[in-house]
Amino acid sequence: MKHSVTNTARLLAAGLRALLALTLVTGVIYPLVITGIAQGLFPAKANGSKIKADSKVVGSSLIGQPYNLPLDKGQQTPAPDLKWFQGRPANGLGTNSVNTQYKLLLSGATNLSPDNKDLIKQVQAAKAAVVKDNSVPGYTVRPSQVPADAVTSSASGLDPDISPQYAELQVHRVAEKNALPVAEVQQLVDEHTQGRTLGFMGEPRVNVLDLNIALKALVAKN
Repeated sequence: MKHSVTNTARLLAAGLRALLALTLVTGVIYPLVITGIAQGLFPAKANGSKIKADSKVVGSSLIGQPYNLPLDKGQQTPAPDLKWFQGRPANGLGTNSVNTQYKLLLSGATNLSPDNKDLIKQVQAAKAAVVKDNSVPGYTVRPSQVPADAVTSSASGLDPDISPQYAELQVHRVAEKNALPVAEVQQLVDEHTQGRTLGFMGEPRVNVLDLNIALKALVAKN
């Protein structure tokens, strides 16, 4: 009996030492080492890829945000503020029904198949809106010019980037709404167009938040 109790006590002590050792290694040392490496090599990415304007954090380069007008009384869906470049639609976000204390951005896709009638209606309505909103005096957008990212949401619904084609489609409208020369607005798009990662991964893209910050500075200068 005494021998059995001694063995049990020894096993429990060994298990406790292993628990403490693993907790120290995986719960303290490893996180500190990884955090130190991240802060030392790429602090901006490690801290959320924050974007600042006027010395204030205005968003993240990883998360898209809306550029809408304030809701009018009784209005359910906000209208886009057409003086800004617009990002991709966010049709798959759903609603925040759990934590209603904050207006949370919920990530998600529609999961609708390409032949789904609701998705087809959404795309058709979005394309008509893009054509209407971006057609200004002297520049008419044709439906064939509207790229896919202008009328469909991404898998996350929070894509911060748009294609150069969609950005260029908005140039004349943004220029007209802000009383700016088209050439200057086009130059902003060109300057903020990023190529494929490492030259072969992904697609060329334009970060909408970065572009709108530059647009704000251009408007202030003019």
